[in-house]
Amino acid sequence: MSALHASAELEAKVFEYSERSSLTLPDHITRYHAAVEARRPDALMLSSNLQSRLHLFLARALGVKRVLDVGLFVGYSAMVWSHAVGPDGLVTGLEISPDLAREAAAVFAAHAINNIDVVVGDASETLPKLRPATPYDAVFIDADKPAYPTYLAQLLARSRPGAAPGQRLLRPGALIIADNVLRWGHVPDPTLTTSYWTSEEAKRGEIDGLRRFNDMCAAHPRLEVMMLPIWDGVSLIRLVD
Repeated sequence: MSALHASAELEAKVFEYSERSSLTLPDHITRYHAAVEARRPDALMLSSNLQSRLHLFLARALGVKRVLDVGLFVGYSAMVWSHAVGPDGLVTGLEISPDLAREAAAVFAAHAINNIDVVVGDASETLPKLRPATPYDAVFIDADKPAYPTYLAQLLARSRPGAAPGQRLLRPGALIIADNVLRWGHVPDPTLTTSYWTSEEAKRGEIDGLRRFNDMCAAHPRLEVMMLPIWDGVSLIRLVD
């Protein structure tokens, strides 16, 4: 295997060129991304604008109209999905923090975004209680890393083959996008060191959870997965039935 770019300088140029050559996000979304980066020390939890353009492209290419966003944070990703599905679509955002949920809801209101429903609570508890009249076309998972296997198991259990549409969370053929599945390379190589985690226990919990999630996706007969070694690792997963 060879390196894609010969230097960090070339990599930056390639990244900028790729951004200029790709479909764009609305200004109000990119401005919000920049504002969050400027004021929040935890802004690294945001998806990049370029990754979000990939989400927009996939949603439009696959005709996605209903999205479940697991891990709302300050609402940036939900704003992208809202734009992708259009005013006649729906985004459901799950967020454990009432403060973050209020902040996100205020931003949606300020931009007259009316197609996002916010559900407050631990996603491992709120997700299985969802009863959508029409199954979701896509799910974006970017929440508590140790809970990724739980989210996946719940999605599959609530989307059984042959179930009536009102009894399913996901439609057959639905897209699941899971973020951070490589965690700066620590999932394939847990011996790496970084200052991100506050304790070895926290690091181990995230890495073990992501590894179990990745193994579940690769082995499950109802799933087809394409793991992309870009950004912090992104898995595109198709629910076969």
